[in-house]
Amino acid sequence: GVVVFDIDFGDGTEEPVSIENGESVTHVYEEGTYTVSATAYGVTGLSSTISKELVVSFQAPTNISVNIENDPVVSKQVNVTVSADFAVYFEVYSGETGVIDPVTANIGETAIVQYNEAGFYDITIVVLGAAIETLTYVEENYEVTEILAPTESAPTPQPRQPEDVVSIFSDAYSNVTLDELPTSWSSSDFNATIIGSDNVWQFSNIDFVGIVTNYSQGIDLSQMEMMHIDYWVPDGITNELMVKIVNTIDGGEDIESLGNTVSGSWQSIDIDMTGFDGGDLSNKEKITQLLIDSDGVASTVYIDNFYFYKEPTNAFDDGLLVNGDFELGSEFWLIGVDPSSAAPVVVDSDGNTHYSVNVNSAGNPWEVNTSQFVELINGETYTLIFDAWSDTNRDIIAGIGLSADPWTNVAETTSITTTRTTYSYTFEAIGFGNPQARVLFDLGADTGVVNLDNVSLLIE
Repeated sequence: GVVVFDIDFGDGTEEPVSIENGESVTHVYEEGTYTVSATAYGVTGLSSTISKELVVSFQAPTNISVNIENDPVVSKQVNVTVSADFAVYFEVYSGETGVIDPVTANIGETAIVQYNEAGFYDITIVVLGAAIETLTYVEENYEVTEILAPTESAPTPQPRQPEDVVSIFSDAYSNVTLDELPTSWSSSDFNATIIGSDNVWQFSNIDFVGIVTNYSQGIDLSQMEMMHIDYWVPDGITNELMVKIVNTIDGGEDIESLGNTVSGSWQSIDIDMTGFDGGDLSNKEKITQLLIDSDGVASTVYIDNFYFYKEPTNAFDDGLLVNGDFELGSEFWLIGVDPSSAAPVVVDSDGNTHYSVNVNSAGNPWEVNTSQFVELINGETYTLIFDAWSDTNRDIIAGIGLSADPWTNVAETTSITTTRTTYSYTFEAIGFGNPQARVLFDLGADTGVVNLDNVSLLIE
């Protein structure tokens, strides 16, 4: 009988594997065709050999699904995703002249292909798995696009009191009246357009753009501390941009640079107004002209939020909140958590602006509420400070919490009177957090007027 077998796997293994009669052996092959030999040895020393052809093959990738799309934000960038059965990864050949190496990504991930130029390309995708055989997909004449205009609005400026800002062009403020935009002597094409929901200036082939405020008395920028402007230029625009202010009444002008040009996204620039003191500008009280200048002709420039401002004196410190003193009316204060709502705000006889609501019928505390969204961080400690008073003695609930289910919060019941009083509560190491949590006032449990003012939230 057979005592032992020598197994030659036929794939270049140096020595055959010996196994006793009745045993088995496991061997791992790469894909291919092999001749496997087994030599049997008996107790007498006699042997016998048998050979068999072994074909090892793996399932090639199949059922491919390809998604190719231009990136909505990054110019001339194409994002490719692939799904396929029996596949591990894929290679993307861009089809761009001179680009040889593919971009590789795993199945289910995104391959990011950055082109140097917009245009039409044949994109080849090779899908690979364990098998030698691959699967190739070709997307012919795919258009790679260049983003030539902003895809979203410029950042929204913070609220400011009217006396703290002189706005040339912004949806956030009341703008001064401009006599000329652009002037007849400007060297640029001009188009008033809308990006998102914001009004925006679009300048094409811009060398310089003149703006006339008015020639009778100009605008007074002498009390303003900073100039702000947002600009957007497409890829390839490297021209230096500048702003010039001119006083044609008393004479003089000066110009300031917006710095190195950055393309492909909104750039928010703030320039100290003392920078305009270097020229021959006699004063900033009668600015009649403003110029947006380009160092050489720029094909496209978008402008938004062009204004001058100063920091408010003795500004109320509302900490993490905005408009805690209600001097901007209902701005940022909601009824409940409805972003489209506006909390009731009044101006009393001495000109003070504050929140005020009259609860005519008592019910659940949360049925009459005002809130402001604010980011809260799990584990942090916060202090809530506010003024409150009423036309009677009654309770309110004040605190911080989530603005959606499960509505987790920490709060205190506060007994308010007809005397305006400042209250302060510290909530230590809160056990919740969310980027859009809220400060909250639940007022519906008792009847009577509730007045709130000077609300601040501080992180300790």
